[in-house]
Amino acid sequence: MNSEFDIIRHYFSRAPKHALLGVGDDAALVACSPGKDWAISTDTLVAGRHFFPDVAPDKLAYKALAVNLSDMAAMGAAPRWVTLSLTLTEALAQNDDWLKGFASGFFALADLYQVELIGGDTTGGPLNIGVQIIGEIPAGKALKRSGAVSGDDIWISGELGNAAMGLAYLQRRLVLTAEEASPCLRALHAPLPRVRLGQRLLMLAHSAIDISDGLVADLSHILARSDVAAVIDLEKIPCSSAMKSRLSLGHTDRQLVIDCLLAGGDDYELCMTAPESKREAIVRLAHELDIPLSRIGKIMTGSGLTILTTTGNPVIVERKGHDHFLAR
Repeated sequence: MNSEFDIIRHYFSRAPKHALLGVGDDAALVACSPGKDWAISTDTLVAGRHFFPDVAPDKLAYKALAVNLSDMAAMGAAPRWVTLSLTLTEALAQNDDWLKGFASGFFALADLYQVELIGGDTTGGPLNIGVQIIGEIPAGKALKRSGAVSGDDIWISGELGNAAMGLAYLQRRLVLTAEEASPCLRALHAPLPRVRLGQRLLMLAHSAIDISDGLVADLSHILARSDVAAVIDLEKIPCSSAMKSRLSLGHTDRQLVIDCLLAGGDDYELCMTAPESKREAIVRLAHELDIPLSRIGKIMTGSGLTILTTTGNPVIVERKGHDHFLAR
């Protein structure tokens, strides 16, 4: 029979390497490096809302940490420490295979980015995972949503819409071949946090955000905080061949995939704005890091977001993005 403290001791306790004091006390102790600011973010994943209750525990743990690493990437921060709050059903608390799988997935990604688990909480109830992450940024250099200026280019990393298409496929709202479904499900369950890219953008970009709720919603946050407007070209938004084939006029899935591309969320790619003078440097960075970076539009004076086709027609988006408290 596992107690709360058995679970912590057996699965989540490690000797700290960089923290002054880690798991096992009333609070962790860490020291900020000279000349650095702290970046701190928190995300909560809830069974039945953010993930299917029967998802593999290693995949669940990976994503719980990955979405927090993505927040660090958006700020240009180097992730250093995390805390984990784990609410478990009674059955999961006594399921050693599930706990081993969860711990394995969590630490595999944490070790990849040299992030230390330094504390948290374990309790009983419906399955919930809460992760708080702490990173470091050169003092005064953080990428913010409020930094975009008129004339900036708008850039996107990777491809958008795959995770949302994967979810639509699992919900049987969209038919995909096995070959089409594979990258979509990978994007849904195992997003790639763009940590290295975020840190390299500190000297290139004016603003950045990670795309968690959908491009329309998240780019709109930059526009609102920066008091600017934007125009983007639908055809320049990077997406998979499976999505492109369904974006053609008259395709029965066109509106669904447009919603996936623009408002589906769960992409965890970076959207950033940068001056025209940085175009060549950003292209070189894309080659160096082997990360596709696509220029999709322009920041302008005014307010609001306009999405156009190559023929200049406005694109209608039925959903604006994910919101936990508003009906879709």
